[in-house]
Amino acid sequence: MKATFGAGCFWHVEDMLSKTKGVKSTKVGYIGGQLPNPTYEEVCTDKTGHAEAVEVEYDPNEISYEELIDVFWNNHNPTTLNRQGPDVGIQYRSAIFYHNDEQKEIAEKSKQTLEKSGQYENPIVTEIVPTPTFYEAEEYHQKYFKKHGLS
Repeated sequence: MKATFGAGCFWHVEDMLSKTKGVKSTKVGYIGGQLPNPTYEEVCTDKTGHAEAVEVEYDPNEISYEELIDVFWNNHNPTTLNRQGPDVGIQYRSAIFYHNDEQKEIAEKSKQTLEKSGQYENPIVTEIVPTPTFYEAEEYHQKYFKKHGLS
């Protein structure tokens, strides 16, 4: 099964998800913009509309989509629009890209539950949208933390 998330810089998100039990593989890339086959440099201009994202292959017998969503919520700030920490721009937006109606329903319910929980003072700005074309990022971005001894 596939899941796709945007939660700021894809290096951190990929590293965190790759260590999650039940996740079989991860790829970082660009999603949700207007330019086909964008490069990192183009996405960083903040003009292509893409988000940095991680595409996850997971085993639903080991981890549920609900559990993956929980990992997503608990590892970034879903209340900052187009920003995570020092990273600012539309490419760093919080987003859940669903692959089917079941994922959409789970994501929307999860967001509503989190909003009602009072965990955050500010509103959750995470977008929940259908998965458009995922463009795999350049090889030097794949498994970046692991390649550089940061994982």
